[in-house]
Amino acid sequence: MWSYIARRLVYSFLTLVAVSVVSFIIIQLPPGDFLTSLMSKYAEQGGGEIDQGVLESLQLRYGLDQPWYVQYWLWISGIVFHGDFGQSFAWNKPVSELMWDRMGLTLLLSLVALIVTWLVALPIGIYSAVRRYSALDYVVTFLGFIGLAIPSFLLSLALMYVLSRYAGMSVGGLFSASYINAPWSWGKVLDLAAHLWLPVLVLSTSGTAALIRVMRANLIDELHKPYVQTARANGLGEMELLFKYPVRVALNPFVSTIGWVLPHLFSGAVIVSVVLSLPTAGPVLLSALLSQDMYLAGSFIMVLSVLTVIGTLISDLLLAWLDPRVRYQ
Repeated sequence: MWSYIARRLVYSFLTLVAVSVVSFIIIQLPPGDFLTSLMSKYAEQGGGEIDQGVLESLQLRYGLDQPWYVQYWLWISGIVFHGDFGQSFAWNKPVSELMWDRMGLTLLLSLVALIVTWLVALPIGIYSAVRRYSALDYVVTFLGFIGLAIPSFLLSLALMYVLSRYAGMSVGGLFSASYINAPWSWGKVLDLAAHLWLPVLVLSTSGTAALIRVMRANLIDELHKPYVQTARANGLGEMELLFKYPVRVALNPFVSTIGWVLPHLFSGAVIVSVVLSLPTAGPVLLSALLSQDMYLAGSFIMVLSVLTVIGTLISDLLLAWLDPRVRYQ
């Protein structure tokens, strides 16, 4: 067990190094850099030219006049040895400050969406498999196909229009205007709860529909295997038999999704976050990529990579514990 974990950690470290190098190179592939974009934008706004001394100091500090591997080393060594993710040129703030400001709300939103997805998909998927071709199974199948077919951003726009037009509700964002910059209090928590349901509904719809179909298909396959018939012949009750054996095996897809769920917690469905004006990490990452803010974009990509590796490791360990057929070798 421990040798397996140690081996996986070594592989994970090598993977992260490779991902960080590739990500840094990709961010720098477009022609020019952020300083070039900054000078052009400043000139378009009628600000003239930026002081040459300021540009030279930025180039010297971050090695922007050096080859990419020098810039990469300055960046990655700052993260590893000093916890310094660099400076966001677009926001003129430390990258760590920008990331941590949005990380809490991103985690809260996505974790709630994940819990809702599992709480809804698991029992409905089990019922659809056990009561196959029943009226409820047909209804759930129909709604599931609709949930899979409608893009999340389109569902967001439709719900915003309906709620605003016919219910007179103020939609978008996670806080009312009076609470956006207010310190945390019980009133702010209640205001967050009042705004949280809409993005949770949008983010969980497609995932719920997909997991229902997966759970139904896997459980139907397990219910017709010989070990189920043997357990039933030995007098095991239907409910006990269902949850002790076939449901446990059919849970594998739920556990295996942790590998991509953790990075999804931080990316937070970028387009949905932009449409609903959510203060999550996704819009900041999109803005950083568009403006070639390389330290901000690279740091977010590194966080997503670390979460993917950690999630995959957790999935493997849970699968080995859940399903005896999975072996560490």
